[in-house]
Amino acid sequence: MNIHKINNKQLDLTIIRDIILNEKHLKLSDESIANIEKCRTYLDDKMKGNDDPIYGINTGFGSLYNVKISNKNLTKLQENLVMSHACGTGEEVSQEIVKLMLFFKIQSLSYGYSGIQLKTINRLIDFYNHGIYPIIFTQGSLGASGDLAPLAHLSLPLIGKGEVYFEGEKYTGKEILKKFKWDKIVLKSKEGLALLNGTQFMSAYGIHMVIKTYKLSYLADLIGTLSLEAYDGNISPFDELIHFVRPHNGQIKTAKRIKEFLQDSELISQYKEHVQDPYSFRCMPQVHGATKDALNYVEKTMLTEINSVTDNPNIFVDADKIISGGNFHGQPLALSLDFLGLAVSELGSISERRTFQLISGLRNLPPFLVKNPGLNSGFMIPQYTAASIMSQNKQMTTPASADSIVSSNGQEDHVSMGANAATKTKRIVDNVQTILAIELMNASQALNFRKPLKTSPFLQSFVDTFSKEVPFIENDKVMHDEIVKSDNFIQFLNIESEELFG
Repeated sequence: MNIHKINNKQLDLTIIRDIILNEKHLKLSDESIANIEKCRTYLDDKMKGNDDPIYGINTGFGSLYNVKISNKNLTKLQENLVMSHACGTGEEVSQEIVKLMLFFKIQSLSYGYSGIQLKTINRLIDFYNHGIYPIIFTQGSLGASGDLAPLAHLSLPLIGKGEVYFEGEKYTGKEILKKFKWDKIVLKSKEGLALLNGTQFMSAYGIHMVIKTYKLSYLADLIGTLSLEAYDGNISPFDELIHFVRPHNGQIKTAKRIKEFLQDSELISQYKEHVQDPYSFRCMPQVHGATKDALNYVEKTMLTEINSVTDNPNIFVDADKIISGGNFHGQPLALSLDFLGLAVSELGSISERRTFQLISGLRNLPPFLVKNPGLNSGFMIPQYTAASIMSQNKQMTTPASADSIVSSNGQEDHVSMGANAATKTKRIVDNVQTILAIELMNASQALNFRKPLKTSPFLQSFVDTFSKEVPFIENDKVMHDEIVKSDNFIQFLNIESEELFG
């Protein structure tokens, strides 16, 4: 069995992707177990005979921070917290993101600053390893005291409440505990708050989208190069000399990658009647490269977050301090998620423009890329679809982080709206995949009109593989089906981590 040990080693994208793709199980390291137990013992000892109010441990929550709770009601306090905060609405969160939420919550609690019981975190690990995914909803988090509503739904099954998916079937929290012969977790002081405070909803979305955007960034370069070949474009804009005098890292990387894709191409080496290409071809290094640089910033923010402690209050055993602060506030994530949405949207924007150029009847390509235009509409309407999706993306790039709404009777008077940034950015990322899938269909179709000249061996191999799913279109057919096939081709295409993150 493949095992990943939870410890203090920093998680990076390669490690996370390896854990996901290889379906590794999680296990606490001895170091993590010692840190968790040390913190819990300290908190238990601290609460013995202590009458001083400590926020969230023996007080109410939010604006009820001054309401003292007796020691005999501490378990009830934590259970009430979990139940009352489970107010999610909207669509269900996908199981792949819920799995990441479990992983990142376990990681954050494992550092030993949260006061969690060992058996509580081990139950979360049991959920992860058995593929038990609590049902969570996309709406309800302000991204302020962390992701309270989503994490409440994540935590409900620990106490026999809520619902989960297991092996494609839906179970109540009570039913899943009975199925595995598990007792419900009796939450001790601070545990409900440790489970609910945190940014794991936002960060799970963030990491999921960063990994996916790296893939789309690679494919935007590849598909854009195919379109360049189909359009009979020039190679000169990718000369390294241009980019060394404006040395943005993403720009240099994009130009280098495109030149490598074009190695030994017959099409790119033939004589060109046109001295210049439209910006959507000529400026790929500058546009795609800017997205790469933005993505690097977002990656750094997300990795910092998932390797951090984000609940409140935090317990520092060696310093003998319990400190109430604001590590749960999602502002760093909200800004990054909005930035990611804007950056990845531009990949879709320039892709749609290349599609438009390919169908325009220019450079000896037939209008709408069919042999008998007029009788056949060919690739006319897929471009409409790409334009429609792109317009929706433009609307969704309005930053969620620019908004704030006062909550908790004024105690939580500035919120990040990072959860809304996360869910809308996921729609943008998914939309860009479809836009690229439409461009790929057009580029593959257009390349057929350049025969007998061929593109590079690497690109030709890619197109040949794609053509098995979406072959050359002679006459009109239901184009929805072809778009879905192209979208699935991109979705399930495996690219090595070294290519994506290198």
